Amino acid sequence: MADQLFPPVPPPDDFCAALDAAQLALEPAELDHLAAFLGILTDANTRMNLTRIVDPADAWHRHVLDSLSLLPFIEGIGAANLLDLGSGGGMPGLVLAIVRPDLPITLLEATLKKATFLQAAAKQLGLDNVTVISDRAENLGTHDGGGRDGWDVVTARAVAKLPVLLELALPLATPDGLLLAIKGDKAHDEIDASKKALRVLNASVELTQRTATGTIVVVRRNGPIPRDYPRRPGEPGRAPLGSLG
Repeated sequence: MADQLFPPVPPPDDFCAALDAAQLALEPAELDHLAAFLGILTDANTRMNLTRIVDPADAWHRHVLDSLSLLPFIEGIGAANLLDLGSGGGMPGLVLAIVRPDLPITLLEATLKKATFLQAAAKQLGLDNVTVISDRAENLGTHDGGGRDGWDVVTARAVAKLPVLLELALPLATPDGLLLAIKGDKAHDEIDASKKALRVLNASVELTQRTATGTIVVVRRNGPIPRDYPRRPGEPGRAPLGSLG
């Protein structure tokens, strides 16, 4: 890790117990690295809107633990690479990059200011496994966009409702890849609203798992996606597949 410029945010006393409850384990050096990341995030958040969570203890649970909840799924399939869609302040992408320095991770962020932050944070944290792309998923996932069928795992947190997210994320996954979406209490309502999107995009919900901080929705891409998807930038949000006749 590069020389630390920002005060790290140490974990609260109950964080290690929360890790144990989630059956996760971190080395002391990884905790230090995550503390440095939260310091960088806290500093940058005074100048741009990266997160509404400003309490340090909340940040460890609602940012770090929430992001780490994806690790068992990533490791379970032996992912060779990962794309984090709509990375924003770096959750879950930068958190995962810290604990999996062996895994190539791409952070996709459409807002240039946030993409610039992600690039600077990755450099400051010495994360050589991170690549940042400033673009929209609708562009990257087209047949000539350079990213279609490109990643074993696509992650997303607080990006869009599931019917929209499926169209943005699944073209970026490999034909048998996974979308790992971190959702809230209404995850099952979003799944119910996604039946048409799942059918059109040749995908299925494999399982859902409630965690201490949210609900993980695991979606499997089951093969090719029709060439017409994703549609033009903004169109998935304006007319979600689940709402189409």
